[in-house]
Amino acid sequence: VHLEESGGGFIQSGGSLSLTCAVSGDIFSRCIMAWLRQAPGKELEFVAAINRHADRQYYGEFANDRFTISRYIIGNTAYLQMNALKDEDSAVYYCAAAGMASMFAIEVVTGEPYEYWGQGIQVTVPS
Repeated sequence: VHLEESGGGFIQSGGSLSLTCAVSGDIFSRCIMAWLRQAPGKELEFVAAINRHADRQYYGEFANDRFTISRYIIGNTAYLQMNALKDEDSAVYYCAAAGMASMFAIEVVTGEPYEYWGQGIQVTVPS
């Protein structure tokens, strides 16, 4: 199983960026997919999660109305569309997958259900 993020980089404040997570291995269809982030000196922070059927999502409070998580079975890919970026969005963004989670609930996806992780990708929004 391998998760690989792409699409990060530098983006001016107010701009948009789309992250991609390509999943290899026979797990994608049975996993909750999520994005988390970690800024220097800060704890890992939940960004967004999407259920197996792609019909329910949860977002961290800061992400509501600005970020959109999606997934497509063709290509085994998850995405994070980020709009109206702010300097406080600068962080390493991680794609993660949870195959054993018993339910899709906010208390689950913001916990530690993720067995699989990408290596992370830097997003920098200069202040």
